[in-house]
Amino acid sequence: MEEENLKLGQVVRSIAGRDKGNFLVVLKTEETGFASVADGDLRRIEKSKRKKIKHLAKTSYVIEDISDKLTKSLKVTNAEIRRGLDRYKKDCLIGEQEVVK
Repeated sequence: MEEENLKLGQVVRSIAGRDKGNFLVVLKTEETGFASVADGDLRRIEKSKRKKIKHLAKTSYVIEDISDKLTKSLKVTNAEIRRGLDRYKKDCLIGEQEVVK
């Protein structure tokens, strides 16, 4: 199924729902076609969002620190998720500016 393509700690973009367009981090995948995601700010780890995988657009960016912690069942903080997403957004903006020029 599609959940095999999602990795723990991978950055995804919501393509449906109230949070459409927001970047989120995959915390857990389920065989039923759902994934638990959070952004560390509006959607915190304690109340992660369970979304259908078909409502998420994958990116090729995986936050390695978070991925390692999740695979080892260690605690991940909201601050780590926010920092990882900020790093991703910064890298994206640099990439978009290079393409535009």
